[in-house]
Amino acid sequence: MGRLFGTDGVRGVANADLTAELALGLSVAAAHVLAEVGTFDGHRPTAVVGRDPRASGEFLEAAVVAGLASAGVDVLLVGVLPTPAVAYLTGALGADLGVMLSASHNAMPDNGVKFFARGGHKLADELEDRIETLYEQHRTGAPWERPTGAGVGRVRTYDEGFDRYVAHLIGVLPNRLDGLKVVLDEAHGAAARVSPEAFARAGAEVITIGAEPDGLNINDGCGSTHLTQLKAAVVEHGAHFGIAHDGDADRCLAVDAAGEEVDGDQILAVLALAMREAGTLRGDAVVGTVMANLGFKIAMEREGIHLVETAVGDRYVLESMKEHGYALGGEQSGHVIVLDHATTGDGTLTGLLLAARVAATGRTLAELAGVMRRLPQVLVNVPDVDKSRVHTSAELAAAVSEAESELGTTGRVLLRPSGTEPLVRVMVEAPDIDQARSVASRLADAVKSALG
Repeated sequence: MGRLFGTDGVRGVANADLTAELALGLSVAAAHVLAEVGTFDGHRPTAVVGRDPRASGEFLEAAVVAGLASAGVDVLLVGVLPTPAVAYLTGALGADLGVMLSASHNAMPDNGVKFFARGGHKLADELEDRIETLYEQHRTGAPWERPTGAGVGRVRTYDEGFDRYVAHLIGVLPNRLDGLKVVLDEAHGAAARVSPEAFARAGAEVITIGAEPDGLNINDGCGSTHLTQLKAAVVEHGAHFGIAHDGDADRCLAVDAAGEEVDGDQILAVLALAMREAGTLRGDAVVGTVMANLGFKIAMEREGIHLVETAVGDRYVLESMKEHGYALGGEQSGHVIVLDHATTGDGTLTGLLLAARVAATGRTLAELAGVMRRLPQVLVNVPDVDKSRVHTSAELAAAVSEAESELGTTGRVLLRPSGTEPLVRVMVEAPDIDQARSVASRLADAVKSALG
């Protein structure tokens, strides 16, 4: 059996790859590993369980709750809330673990199970491996130790979770948002109620799109992966800017008043300068990935802010932040982590902080985002090649060297083997798009020749 846990929990097509049986079994295993059920007397372990609005979340939630309660864990059901809300409530309520049912930006047929440890923290690989090993042992025949009578877990709805999370978001803001008109695209997802409520309570005039989830329309032509509707709405309503989330609202992208995209790198740049001014940017550093736009790196160097680079994935950004005590990190895709206020990427929090900066400075979002010039970036996937030789092929190394010589300090080349497919990703940045496309095309041909 291949590893169940991917880069962000266990994910797949609901009721095909991700079945009720799998969700139940994983939840029992997680209860034993994370809640340590049965290991000490007098402790009633507790779990916080939330989901996004996908139709499949209803039966998967029931399976997760059944697994946890059967293992002796009391369950607090918070209903449809963003992933970062479940992480926050897990920590704020002193729960032993949290469970979020979501496939983030994926299409509606997919779903996922994501676990949080005490404090609302993502699981280390070692904990995921322990859960998976225990699940597999019992799937193949070893019986669970099951409590009976008063030992079984109790289940109750925790409606207070919504207000508690919104109050947390408002409490983080350095200033109010009075006078701002904002369009929010909620991707028909988990933040459809939370995000508009938080912005409105903070003083903004709010216009919403993609805020009518029906279980089937999550991420469907809207949200952070489809910005066309948001761009049009911002211009139509004469808004100061727009904010887009994905299905579980751990991402945030923005659109300025003219309908131009402001990506995760630009948001990080704006927040980095705001936090340094406030004295909260520890080490005068921000953590990004190797895929961050070169324009972001140039801007941070110019502003005297150190950019720490990690592998692609918000989990690696978070690991680096925790290890070195940094306060801000994120990805171009809109995963932004403000570690003093969240244990994971929080799209609503990010949008609120971005809005607070606009309100505090009186500058437009376009002006603030102009701190960096986003260089044209071209990404080409080269399939059906031996990706294991991407860093050892002399022929490919020569092609990369030639491309880097052509670009000099004004561009960048990055070759990455895919983590899940037999392909190599070729990324090229250059001062103009035509040059970026030309270099990327030549490198893609070189990859086919050297590794095909």
